Amino acid sequence: MKTLVIAEKPSVGRDIARVLKCSKNNQGALEGDKYVVTWALGHLVTLADPEAYDAKYKAWEMKDLPMMPEKFQLVVIKQTGRQYQTVKNHLYRKDIGDIVIATDAGREGELVARWILAKAGSRKPVKRLWISSVTDKAIREGFAHLKDGRAYMNLYAAAEARAEADWLVGINGTRALTCKYNAQLSCGRVQTPTLSMIDQRERQIREFKPETYYGLTLSGAGVSWTWQDKKSGGSRTFSKERIEQIFNQVNGEKLTVKEVHRTTKKTFAPGLYDLTELQRDANKKFGFSAKETLNIMQRLYENHKVLTYPRTDSRYIGKDVAETLKERLKACGVGPYRKIVGKLTVQPIRVNKSFVDDSKVSDHHAIIPTEQFVQLEYMTSDERKIYDLVVRRFAAVLYPPCEYEQTTLKGICGGEIFTAKGRRMKQPGWQAAYEDIVEDEAEDDIREQLLPEMKEGMTEPVRSVKINEGRTKPPAYYNEATLLTAMEKGGLGTVATRADIIDKLFHTFLMEKKEKDIHVTSKGRQLLELVPEDLKAPALTADWEKKLMDISEGRLKKDAFIRDIRVYTEAVVSEIRGGDGKFRHENLTNTKCPQCGKRMLSVKGRNSRMLVCQDRECGYRETVARTTNARCPKCHKRMEMYGKGDAQTFICTCGYKEKLSVFQDRRKKEGAGVSKRDVQKYLNKQKKEAEQPLNNAFAEAFAKLNLKE
Repeated sequence: MKTLVIAEKPSVGRDIARVLKCSKNNQGALEGDKYVVTWALGHLVTLADPEAYDAKYKAWEMKDLPMMPEKFQLVVIKQTGRQYQTVKNHLYRKDIGDIVIATDAGREGELVARWILAKAGSRKPVKRLWISSVTDKAIREGFAHLKDGRAYMNLYAAAEARAEADWLVGINGTRALTCKYNAQLSCGRVQTPTLSMIDQRERQIREFKPETYYGLTLSGAGVSWTWQDKKSGGSRTFSKERIEQIFNQVNGEKLTVKEVHRTTKKTFAPGLYDLTELQRDANKKFGFSAKETLNIMQRLYENHKVLTYPRTDSRYIGKDVAETLKERLKACGVGPYRKIVGKLTVQPIRVNKSFVDDSKVSDHHAIIPTEQFVQLEYMTSDERKIYDLVVRRFAAVLYPPCEYEQTTLKGICGGEIFTAKGRRMKQPGWQAAYEDIVEDEAEDDIREQLLPEMKEGMTEPVRSVKINEGRTKPPAYYNEATLLTAMEKGGLGTVATRADIIDKLFHTFLMEKKEKDIHVTSKGRQLLELVPEDLKAPALTADWEKKLMDISEGRLKKDAFIRDIRVYTEAVVSEIRGGDGKFRHENLTNTKCPQCGKRMLSVKGRNSRMLVCQDRECGYRETVARTTNARCPKCHKRMEMYGKGDAQTFICTCGYKEKLSVFQDRRKKEGAGVSKRDVQKYLNKQKKEAEQPLNNAFAEAFAKLNLKE
């Protein structure tokens, strides 16, 4: 008898097949003497649409809500139905004795395989492959230590509970809002509180009243001294009269050095990356969206095999992984990393609790390099950037702390205290892993400087005195990096879902970008006024996630959780039905829809501006302008592309305009037309599978909700 291995994607399936010596092609699978390896394409099976339970649900009617299936049905996703049939055929082969689930090691990966088995009606014994990287070594070790599939039934129950709860609340809430207000409105347990959080920040900014504050600096003995309040220790005051009085006290006086304090300080390397931290840094440094970073990470994990599993919420590694650190360092010690990694490989590796802790590793450890040899020349520019972040962070935690001597000076002038700070590097430590370190701004407005040799009791005349003036600032608008932080702190979503939630809020035009800042649209603000109050609270989804964790660990039954969700769904629909609000399209244009003749709405997506028909049944949309990577030759900002065909024109916010044909001619003259066909051919081959349809649970179901505005 043979074992059937089900991977989540073709690329991973082929890697497993190679290690297991399965080379014979057999109807969507690779076969060997002992194993048959086949694969899904993400989700092949999902929960059925409402109309599968009753034909009346094809029409969106408030009177039919809430929709409460007694037992949820599974359906094959049409887009990838052939692949499901392929897997099913292999499941029912008489020579297949048992099954190994080799999908992603996590809640959603468990659901991908379990739904296939449930829909196919397979009852064959199941084992689980649970690995954090897809290198040959990891696969071999994983198959040598397969787990009993029954140990993961609670994880499956939690995954299915999450799916059914999202169906009940999301689809019923969305239909209720859409029917009540005749507009394409959607809600959900994570997306709605996330949107509410952004709206609250905007309200704080609008209501913020700036105040003028004052400070004072003087220079003497080659040092810039900052005034410090005797009581609070702060360097600001809101009293102009007081700062002018101090100015008069010290102007023309002498400053006496009262204290010279030198201390040796240490700073430790930042922790290893989990997905959210990596997404934050990639957004800050390169402007990558959370979704872009996840996609790049997935390629580095699956295709290049140089980084470990991306969807992790841990920033630690276990003791077993710590034993492989030398091998991982040797693998990534190439090109620009040869020097920083070389220093570590010639000396004993020192591990400590700051990054090695079994108790802080759940399903997967932190994102670190694998033992796979690295070929940087085969990576795209974006892949190199993400790989660079991970390798440098990995190397940094293995270096000793950064040590420096900080000198703090305190002086007296005119009866007031003045202070100055400086530092001298003693040992760069972990900072040697980075080419440039951006220091955090000082919280007390006292900037560090290069200080001359000073002794207590020295007296120097004051050369100049200056009053500094500033205004208090409101909290900053959210960008993708800070929004990810806020979602993480608020318990909104998981590392695996946050990128998709942000993406969905952009694509349903509930929020938009202005430069890097995220703003709630008029549609989003109105939606928040119309949805039930508790659906906007982060506490709801945080409570759900806690209960789902309890299910996965066997402390709570799935049925009890779903019973509570059904009661909550009825309350949500009832509250929406009884609402007395109104929805107004504030972005109506005079352009008429070419299909139905109704006036169209002007909407802004993540990287484009569009016209969308206001009639949700029509659904027509067209792109008016899209942001490109082409830079303006005058101000160097990214330009927008308007028009179609020969009329396509680049337009910059500074007023510069240039036809596409003229732009192309100019770029050729500048030498930008050099062919990279061979390199591109290889990269396209690698990306081919990423462009194939990979299903997410509910992708087809939610696509039919017609959320296009």
